[in-house]
Amino acid sequence: GGMTAAANAGPAPVLSPTAVPAADIQPVPENVVAQNRISVGASAAAVQAALATCQAEKLPFVTVALVDRFGTVQALLRGDNAAEHTIEAAKRKAYTAAAFGTPTSELAKRINGNGPSIADLPGTLFLAGGIPLKVNGVSVAGIGVGGAPDGTLDETCAAAGAEAIAAAAAGTAK
Repeated sequence: GGMTAAANAGPAPVLSPTAVPAADIQPVPENVVAQNRISVGASAAAVQAALATCQAEKLPFVTVALVDRFGTVQALLRGDNAAEHTIEAAKRKAYTAAAFGTPTSELAKRINGNGPSIADLPGTLFLAGGIPLKVNGVSVAGIGVGGAPDGTLDETCAAAGAEAIAAAAAGTAK
């Protein structure tokens, strides 16, 4: 006789305690936080309104971005002839406004250039052109515009985008 199959099997497998697959572990509802987000329709209307305002002011070379409060892009429109850097500027202004719940023109006033400041935080841009979008007083998103020769012009366009969302909300509430 030859060797049996059992002899060739090697060491017996080590059994671990019965583990629950991670996918089956569910947090209880009271430990889950709901996050508000601007809808795709409202986001699209906002960036369109902001770009249209800039175009009417003879500023077709801007980019408009709407991001959630974590900086994730929800909608982005790059105007005709908008330079590449305007994309990042618009996203960062939008994120900065969303994260701090304050227009970037106001935040820029807090930067004095003496030592470390909030301007050192990654992904932020403390130049005028970002407007927060709030639900019940809580910032849920931001809209930012980059590319106009002056940040106050960027902010005027961003404000028009924010107003488009507010107007749409008022219209549906009737």
